[in-house]
Amino acid sequence: MDAVTAAFAATPRRDFLPPGARAQEAYDGPLRIAAGQTNSQPATVEAMLRLLDVRAGQRVLDVGSGSGWTTALLAHLVGPAGSVLGVELEPELVAFGATNLARSDRPWASIRAAAPGVLGDPGGAPYDRVLVSAEPDELPGELVAQLGDDGVLVIPVAGTMLRVANPGRVVTEHGRYRFVPLR
Repeated sequence: MDAVTAAFAATPRRDFLPPGARAQEAYDGPLRIAAGQTNSQPATVEAMLRLLDVRAGQRVLDVGSGSGWTTALLAHLVGPAGSVLGVELEPELVAFGATNLARSDRPWASIRAAAPGVLGDPGGAPYDRVLVSAEPDELPGELVAQLGDDGVLVIPVAGTMLRVANPGRVVTEHGRYRFVPLR
């Protein structure tokens, strides 16, 4: 079993859904969680994690952590030698995601409120990996700037999944997707 498959097996989606949505955990589509946001389609999350190529011991930033599921998946991938910070704008989801994440028993991961008007975590940069689960119209330079020397950013931009890799900020395209807007 590869690392991404193992992360999914160890991190059931059900544990990150509101009680009324748990019966739909196997549905391969987005599910509403709160504050107009969704828990992303599992196939999309899997594709993004494979593009991100997370390794044990890395520092990872999860932008738009929502229910905490992607933060917990990333925490499984980096293991206790790494760290994951999830940032989320919606206060209701910060609390929901942090509670869900705490139950996953991965104390090397945390979720906090995103600062309004600030993308990511510039004060904590550089990061080895940055995952963005919301869609801007253009690639945000301020998130690219938070990548380390060998960092990778995966982000949906204007409907297309992009992978940005350092060194050189090499941008590749990986299919069409829809996400909630990045704010």
